[in-house]
Amino acid sequence: MRLNAKQIAHFTGGTLVVNPVDLGQLATGLTWDSRQVTPGDVYVALPGERVDGHSFVDAALRAGAQIALVMQPMDEKTKLLAKELGAGIIEVSNTTAAITDLARAWRGFLQGKVIGLTGSSGKTTTKNLVRDVLSAGFSVVATQGNQNNELGVPKTLLNANPETQCVVVEMGMRGLHQIEPLCDLVKPDLGIIVNVGESHIELLGGRDNIARAKAELFQALPDGTGVAFVNAADDYASFVCQQGALKQRNVEAVSFGAYEGEPATKCAVFAQNIALDEQGRPCFTLRAYGFPAAYGEDQQVSVTLNLRGIHNASNASAAAAVGLSLGMSLQQVAEALATAEPESGRQQIIKARAGFTVVNDAYNANPESMRASLITFAAMETAGKRVAVLGDMGELGSYAPACHTGIGSLIPELPIDTLICIGELSAYIAQAARDAGMPQDKIMQAETVSDVLGMLDSLLMPQDAVLVKASHFMGLSRVVEGLIH
Repeated sequence: MRLNAKQIAHFTGGTLVVNPVDLGQLATGLTWDSRQVTPGDVYVALPGERVDGHSFVDAALRAGAQIALVMQPMDEKTKLLAKELGAGIIEVSNTTAAITDLARAWRGFLQGKVIGLTGSSGKTTTKNLVRDVLSAGFSVVATQGNQNNELGVPKTLLNANPETQCVVVEMGMRGLHQIEPLCDLVKPDLGIIVNVGESHIELLGGRDNIARAKAELFQALPDGTGVAFVNAADDYASFVCQQGALKQRNVEAVSFGAYEGEPATKCAVFAQNIALDEQGRPCFTLRAYGFPAAYGEDQQVSVTLNLRGIHNASNASAAAAVGLSLGMSLQQVAEALATAEPESGRQQIIKARAGFTVVNDAYNANPESMRASLITFAAMETAGKRVAVLGDMGELGSYAPACHTGIGSLIPELPIDTLICIGELSAYIAQAARDAGMPQDKIMQAETVSDVLGMLDSLLMPQDAVLVKASHFMGLSRVVEGLIH
């Protein structure tokens, strides 16, 4: 972002109650966390249930904030501080809306390609892979972490500059007509639907509605010039294309995925001949069809990822499809994929001081990612036992018992020696594992994180491996912390 105080006031409909010493000086960043302010930032005071950002305006100004955006009148002491520091204060009617207003205006300054991305599972990992691939050929700004909501999406746009060549924006949703307003802000040139799964099924009532919600991204792509990336292996691939009216609007469809069939689109990238190495990392042949660099040819290259999980071969093919569509070579793409690293909390391998291995996948969970994590864990080479610590998966509503039961039924088919379940819904996992033949003495149920750590303390030996997986609200990152510290 590069905007001065007058522009910021204009775009947000705000009033400059304190003029900065230099009205022409450009603000270069935005944050609503006073602890993260760097000189030149716009600090946005957001109201909150527990903490009100207006209480930290003084701290933000002292940290170097160039502009404070507020929705409450500031006292004379704060105004005087701003004047002394040469900073400005802009009062708006709603600071949350002001962030969106700023981003909407700033989107018009961006000259590069904007790539929107959504999906039921794997969207943050895929976003990171798209970022890493494109960074091998372009200047890139991407969503930080999983900041994919009504605050994180505009912040991603504001992090870019006019000359940024690619902006990768992850978009989350929990219901119909939530991606639509994000797209109205982002105005994506390219869109990726990673998959259509069961995440948020409680709120949407079925996969058809989940697919309709995801397809709002395809509907937002520009007629004639947009490019839609669709997972050929997903059973809703045709559905989301139809919902997006791609053919009628002359929006190009590009296929990707872990797919062994022939491409149904002119351009496609498939991960084929997939195998997992002893660490659970996918090795595969990446095949590309029909891209301008070799139009009509079938190109292929071998890839091994540093990321773990067979599902990441599909995610990598999505990133490859974007890179190739923007003119990168298959070799460039393959080299970038090979050096991509996992994000903390997502299939992160940690060697504990006691000698055992911890697979930290505690950031989030849904049925698709839980199955993928267990299969990957089972493929890992270990000289000792495999122990799975599993907690509840959220936002499944009336489908929750069946979804957890499905996970439990899978476990006896895998080389998992001990199962520890924590949470009310995880009881269904434990029961289904028993019913499917896992010995009763290999299944434990815990009430608290402390219980889990106590069980593991007496169970784990130096050569063992333990997987920790649950939805974020379960707080199982505390199990990981307890194991490695």
